[in-house]
Amino acid sequence: MNYEEVINSSKLVLVEFFATWCPHCQRMMPVVEAVKEKLGNKAKVVQIDIDKNPELTEEQGVEGTPTFILYKDGQEVWRQSGEMPGEELYETVKSFE
Repeated sequence: MNYEEVINSSKLVLVEFFATWCPHCQRMMPVVEAVKEKLGNKAKVVQIDIDKNPELTEEQGVEGTPTFILYKDGQEVWRQSGEMPGEELYETVKSFE
């Protein structure tokens, strides 16, 4: 996977760094799916497994899971780690449209 291509593939790209063994990530999975559906084509949502992408995880300075990073036009505009309500995640992404 080419991360640069991914974050530049859409005007808004929400990236979630997660781990399959992380209980917070597991609880966020349906939340992220719902947000993805709600956003439709307004933003691209990409989920990256930290165990399968350790170099990328380190390059991006991800220290906890889940970590959400929002890119607008290829630039990081927002980052947050931990669980959060779906509505808050959705509204955060929408606020950068």
